[in-house]
Amino acid sequence: MKPSIAIGTDHAGFKQKEMLLTFLKEEGYHFHDFGTHSEESVDYPDFAHAVANAIEKKEYEIGILLCGSGNGVVMAANKHKNIRAALCWNVEIAELAKKHNNANIICLPSRFISNRKAKKMIKAFLTTEFEGGRHEKRVLKIEK
Repeated sequence: MKPSIAIGTDHAGFKQKEMLLTFLKEEGYHFHDFGTHSEESVDYPDFAHAVANAIEKKEYEIGILLCGSGNGVVMAANKHKNIRAALCWNVEIAELAKKHNNANIICLPSRFISNRKAKKMIKAFLTTEFEGGRHEKRVLKIEK
Protein backbone atom coordinates (compact mmCIF):
# COMPACT_ATOMS: atom_id res chain seq x y z
CA MET A 1 0.00 0.00 0.00
CA LYS A 2 1.31 3.44 -0.92
CA PRO A 3 1.82 5.94 1.91
CA SER A 4 -0.29 9.08 2.18
CA ILE A 5 1.75 12.25 1.64
CA ALA A 6 1.71 15.80 2.99
CA ILE A 7 3.60 18.23 0.75
CA GLY A 8 4.53 21.87 1.18
CA THR A 9 6.91 24.52 -0.04
CA ASP A 10 7.75 28.18 0.03
CA HIS A 11 7.89 30.36 -3.09
CA ALA A 12 11.35 29.06 -4.10
CA GLY A 13 10.07 25.51 -4.47
CA PHE A 14 6.66 26.31 -5.92
CA LYS A 15 7.35 25.32 -9.54
CA GLN A 16 9.10 22.10 -8.52
CA LYS A 17 6.27 21.24 -6.12
CA GLU A 18 3.73 21.67 -8.92
CA MET A 19 5.73 19.25 -11.07
CA LEU A 20 5.93 16.78 -8.16
CA LEU A 21 2.16 16.96 -7.61
CA THR A 22 1.64 15.82 -11.20
CA PHE A 23 4.22 13.06 -10.72
CA LEU A 24 2.60 11.85 -7.46
CA LYS A 25 -0.83 11.84 -9.08
CA GLU A 26 0.48 9.82 -12.05
CA GLU A 27 2.09 7.35 -9.61
CA GLY A 28 -1.22 6.89 -7.76
CA TYR A 29 -0.33 8.49 -4.41
CA HIS A 30 -2.88 10.15 -2.10
CA PHE A 31 -1.55 13.56 -1.03
CA HIS A 32 -2.52 16.91 0.39
CA ASP A 33 -0.90 20.13 -0.84
CA PHE A 34 -0.28 22.47 2.11
CA GLY A 35 0.89 25.24 -0.23
CA THR A 36 2.17 27.68 -1.12
CA HIS A 37 0.11 28.18 -4.24
CA SER A 38 2.14 30.81 -6.09
CA GLU A 39 5.63 32.26 -6.45
CA GLU A 40 4.73 35.21 -4.21
CA SER A 41 7.22 35.50 -1.32
CA VAL A 42 6.15 33.60 1.81
CA ASP A 43 7.76 32.33 5.02
CA TYR A 44 9.01 28.73 4.74
CA PRO A 45 8.37 27.84 8.44
CA ASP A 46 4.61 28.22 7.92
CA PHE A 47 4.58 25.36 5.40
CA ALA A 48 7.17 23.23 7.19
CA HIS A 49 5.13 23.39 10.39
CA ALA A 50 1.89 22.55 8.56
CA VAL A 51 3.41 19.43 6.98
CA ALA A 52 5.19 18.38 10.19
CA ASN A 53 1.96 18.83 12.19
CA ALA A 54 0.09 16.60 9.75
CA ILE A 55 2.73 13.87 10.08
CA GLU A 56 2.92 14.31 13.87
CA LYS A 57 -0.87 13.89 14.16
CA LYS A 58 -0.69 10.82 11.87
CA GLU A 59 -3.00 12.44 9.31
CA TYR A 60 -0.36 11.56 6.69
CA GLU A 61 2.49 9.06 6.74
CA ILE A 62 5.19 10.83 4.73
CA GLY A 63 6.07 14.47 4.15
CA ILE A 64 7.76 16.26 1.29
CA LEU A 65 9.10 19.77 1.87
CA LEU A 66 10.88 22.10 -0.50
CA CYS A 67 12.56 25.47 -0.21
CA GLY A 68 15.49 27.16 -1.95
CA SER A 69 18.26 25.40 -0.01
CA GLY A 70 16.17 22.87 1.90
CA ASN A 71 17.82 24.03 5.12
CA GLY A 72 15.00 26.22 6.39
CA VAL A 73 12.28 23.61 6.06
CA VAL A 74 14.41 20.81 7.55
CA MET A 75 15.23 22.96 10.60
CA ALA A 76 11.60 23.94 11.16
CA ALA A 77 10.21 20.43 10.65
CA ASN A 78 12.71 18.84 13.03
CA LYS A 79 11.40 20.99 15.90
CA HIS A 80 8.38 18.67 16.01
CA LYS A 81 8.16 15.54 18.16
CA ASN A 82 8.67 12.27 16.27
CA ILE A 83 9.63 14.07 13.07
CA ARG A 84 12.77 12.92 11.32
CA ALA A 85 13.19 15.30 8.41
CA ALA A 86 16.17 14.74 6.12
CA LEU A 87 17.77 17.21 3.74
CA CYS A 88 18.51 15.20 0.60
CA TRP A 89 20.40 16.21 -2.53
CA ASN A 90 20.79 12.90 -4.36
CA VAL A 91 19.11 9.51 -4.66
CA GLU A 92 21.57 7.70 -2.39
CA ILE A 93 21.05 10.17 0.46
CA ALA A 94 17.26 9.88 0.04
CA GLU A 95 17.47 6.09 0.26
CA LEU A 96 19.77 6.13 3.29
CA ALA A 97 17.59 8.68 5.08
CA LYS A 98 14.76 6.17 4.96
CA LYS A 99 16.79 2.94 5.23
CA HIS A 100 18.99 3.92 8.18
CA ASN A 101 17.24 6.90 9.82
CA ASN A 102 13.57 6.08 9.23
CA ALA A 103 13.06 9.64 7.98
CA ASN A 104 9.41 10.57 7.62
CA ILE A 105 9.93 13.87 5.77
CA ILE A 106 12.22 14.45 2.81
CA CYS A 107 13.41 18.02 2.29
CA LEU A 108 14.62 19.13 -1.13
CA PRO A 109 16.83 22.10 -2.10
CA SER A 110 14.80 23.28 -5.10
CA ARG A 111 17.31 25.83 -6.32
CA PHE A 112 20.04 23.18 -6.57
CA ILE A 113 18.36 20.09 -8.08
CA SER A 114 16.66 19.43 -11.40
CA ASN A 115 13.08 18.27 -11.70
CA ARG A 116 14.36 14.94 -13.01
CA LYS A 117 16.56 14.46 -9.94
CA ALA A 118 13.73 15.55 -7.62
CA LYS A 119 11.44 12.87 -9.09
CA LYS A 120 14.10 10.18 -8.74
CA MET A 121 14.76 11.18 -5.13
CA ILE A 122 11.07 11.20 -4.24
CA LYS A 123 10.54 7.81 -5.86
CA ALA A 124 13.52 6.37 -3.97
CA PHE A 125 12.34 7.86 -0.66
CA LEU A 126 8.79 6.59 -1.09
CA THR A 127 9.78 3.05 -2.06
CA THR A 128 12.66 2.43 0.34
CA GLU A 129 11.89 0.61 3.59
CA PHE A 130 13.46 1.22 7.01
CA GLU A 131 15.92 -1.59 7.73
CA GLY A 132 15.38 -1.59 11.49
CA GLY A 133 17.82 -3.87 13.31
CA ARG A 134 20.89 -2.01 14.52
CA HIS A 135 19.41 1.22 13.12
CA GLU A 136 16.29 0.96 15.31
CA LYS A 137 18.14 1.66 18.57
CA ARG A 138 19.88 4.65 16.98
CA VAL A 139 16.64 6.14 15.75
CA LEU A 140 15.12 5.72 19.21
CA LYS A 141 17.98 7.80 20.63
CA ILE A 142 17.09 10.79 18.46
CA GLU A 143 14.21 11.91 20.70
CA LYS A 144 15.33 13.23 24.08
